[in-house]
Amino acid sequence: MSKTIDIDWENLGFKYMKTDYRYISKWKDGKWDEGKLVEDNTITLSEAANVLHYGQECFEGLKAYRTKSGKIQLFRPDMNAKRMQESAKRLVMPEIPVEKFIDACDQVVKANEAYVPPYGTGATLYIRPFLIGAGENIGVKPATEYIFCVFCMPVGAYFKGGLSPVNFVVTEYDRAAPNGTGAAKVGGNYAASLLPHEEAVKKGFADCIYLDPATHTKIEEVGAANFFGITKDNKFVTPDSPSILPSVTRKSLVQVAKNYLDMEAEERDIYIDELDQLAEAGACGTAAVITPIGGIEYKGKKHVFYSETEVGPVTKKLYETLVGIQFGDIEAPEGWIHEVK
Repeated sequence: MSKTIDIDWENLGFKYMKTDYRYISKWKDGKWDEGKLVEDNTITLSEAANVLHYGQECFEGLKAYRTKSGKIQLFRPDMNAKRMQESAKRLVMPEIPVEKFIDACDQVVKANEAYVPPYGTGATLYIRPFLIGAGENIGVKPATEYIFCVFCMPVGAYFKGGLSPVNFVVTEYDRAAPNGTGAAKVGGNYAASLLPHEEAVKKGFADCIYLDPATHTKIEEVGAANFFGITKDNKFVTPDSPSILPSVTRKSLVQVAKNYLDMEAEERDIYIDELDQLAEAGACGTAAVITPIGGIEYKGKKHVFYSETEVGPVTKKLYETLVGIQFGDIEAPEGWIHEVK
């Protein structure tokens, strides 16, 4: 590593930090250009760019991890690439080939290697790819040009002082419409979640629980994360719905539960009035890996799972196993780890 930087790795938060290089590629006349690394962290757009008016935009989030031996690895980047292709299709944007997506991430990580946190700090390099409609257009139709970018920044361990349960409240708002964009990672879903989140925080909760938009009887998502539960007979359960984001972390936890913890794992409906069937519950996603859920308030009544102050034993084991795989301390299933060379 040619460059050293002065960062307090142990006390990093989850916030933007400008690093040295980012990747940019442009789509015009039916094809992507080669793409390149640039130092400028600003993008110039026409005032008539589709992203500004019609929300033609999608993004991803993944991390680079430094192992004990000093290697740098990505966790299942092909899954993020394929999910971005699905999001792009939903918004009529050109797909980014999987190889191009992973190569862009590799280039950004290598160019910013000094910012990859040391092993043992709990910190990681967060990578944010995004795709936006550019060009000039004022009619409601797909853009004529597109920009694909990847940037990164070091982020701290999500939990200071270890895993700690937090409480959530069920909201009356819908995160997505039936047959809408719920399964795509598009900015509009997150913009729509800001108000319910703010209202939940004002009531003293970490975030809100969204129910299925059609019947308001089944759990769908927890804020910007996927939901899972551990039943009293030790099964890993997580919602099955066409309107939730297919989380890479959730899909991985299903496999970890089955293959590492010898548990049964089911993707099925989880009804809000059947919370007493669950011994533990959590939210999962790239940022925190797992957020343990202490309790859920629904219609003025709070249901507490394992504890409001201690993380449940199965949730803890799931977290430790997945993080162990990501940092290279536990052998990963075939194809899960991509080494940055």
